[in-house]
Amino acid sequence: MFKNTIFRRMTALVLTLALAATAALPGLAVYPMPIQTASETEAVYLFNADTGKTILNQNADQQQYVASLTKLMTALLLLESGKDLNGEVTVPTVLTQEFRDIQNANGTTMGLRIGETVRRIDLLNAMLIVSANDAASVIAYDVGGSVLDFVKQMNARAQELGCTGTNFTCAHGLFDYGNVSTAQDLAKIAAACAANQTFAQVAGTASYVLPATNLRKAEHTISSSNSLMNSESANYREYVRWVKGGFTTLAGRCIVAFAEKDGHTYGLVILGCDTLDHLFAECDDLFDWAFASFADRPLVDTQTVLTTVDLTKCRTEPAVELYAAAPVSGYGHADDIVTYSFDLPESIAATVKSGSVVGTATVYLDGDEVGTVDLVTHKEYVSDFRTDMKATVLLLCALLFILAALTAVTLAAGGSSLNLKKRRRRR
Repeated sequence: MFKNTIFRRMTALVLTLALAATAALPGLAVYPMPIQTASETEAVYLFNADTGKTILNQNADQQQYVASLTKLMTALLLLESGKDLNGEVTVPTVLTQEFRDIQNANGTTMGLRIGETVRRIDLLNAMLIVSANDAASVIAYDVGGSVLDFVKQMNARAQELGCTGTNFTCAHGLFDYGNVSTAQDLAKIAAACAANQTFAQVAGTASYVLPATNLRKAEHTISSSNSLMNSESANYREYVRWVKGGFTTLAGRCIVAFAEKDGHTYGLVILGCDTLDHLFAECDDLFDWAFASFADRPLVDTQTVLTTVDLTKCRTEPAVELYAAAPVSGYGHADDIVTYSFDLPESIAATVKSGSVVGTATVYLDGDEVGTVDLVTHKEYVSDFRTDMKATVLLLCALLFILAALTAVTLAAGGSSLNLKKRRRRR
C-alpha cells in the first residue's frame, strides 16, 4: 500500500511540475485579461492543463479564503492513501462536536449520523458533488486517524506540490479561520487531482445515488447545483469536464473548473467573486476566450530558409542555406512568437549535395518547446576543387582541340606545297 501511495504521489507530482516550472520561467506570455471581473480584488488563474503554462493571472499569488475548494486536497489525500474506496467507514463518536460545529455554521451535509456505516466512495461523491462537510470530516478521520493529524497531512502535501501561500486548518473549508490559499496554489492541487481518473470521474458527475446504510433504510439521490454542467442552464458548456465550487461569507464565491475541447485542456481558478451569476459568467467567458484564441497553427514550412552555415572550399557561395525537412505545427495564441535553437557545425566543406542533412532545429512557441526537425539543403554546393578540375579539363580539351586544328591546318598546308613542287618539276 505504501508503494502504491508513493507511486500515485509521484505521478501527480510529475503532472504538476510543469505548472510550477513554467511559472518560474522568464519571457513567457501571460495574456491581457479579456474580461472585466466583477471586482478588482478577485483572483483569477487560467492555465493550460496539458503543459502547465500560465494563460491569465490576476491576483493569483495573493492569499484568500478558499471555502470548500479545501475539499480538493481532502479528496486527493483519500485517493492517494491507497484505501479501498468500496470499503466501509463507521462514523466515530469523536466527531460529535465536529458535526455540531458544521451544523452551527449552516454547512451543507449528507446527513451522516454518529455510528452510521458508509462506503468511502459514497463519502467522496457526497463531498465533491454536493460539497458535504460531514463527509470531509469522516474522510479526514479515516485517512489521518484524527482531523488534526489529517490537516497536518494536508499542509505537508501542499508543500510537496510546491504551494507557497497555502495553510489548511480544516478538512472542508467551512471554517475560515486561517484556512487560506492562492489561486496559483489551488491550480497545482487541482492539477494533481485531475491526474487521478477516479477524481475526474466523481467531480464530473452531476448526480449520484447514495445507497441505504445501517441507519438510513432507503437510497436517495444527490445532485450538483453547478450551472456549468447543467445542460438546462444558460451557463452550460459541453466542454466542462468537472467543477468544484465553494462559498463562505469571507471567501465569497469560489470555483475550480477543468474544460477540454479538441484534445486541449484548461484549468481555471476564481476566488472571491461576489455572486454566483458573476462567477459562472466569468467561467464561461474565460473558457470561451481560451478555446477561441488558441489553436493549432503552422509554425515552420519547408520552403523558408531557417538559418545558414558557413561554407568552405567554395568561392562562389559563402554559406549553405538550410530548410526544415518537414513542416512543424503547434498549439498556441496567434500572437505567440516562434523561436529556434540550432544544433549545427560551425562550418561545412563543399561539395554538399542537395537534400543533405546538416543539423537540427528545435522549435519553440512562446518559449514552449514544440519539436525538433532536421535541417536540409535544397541545392548542391560544389567545391572549388571540382570547379577548378572542370575548368582545367575544359581548358585542356580546348587546347587539344586547338592543337588538333593547327595540326590539321599544318598538314593541309604541307600537302599543298608538295603538290605545287610536283607541278613545277613536270614543266
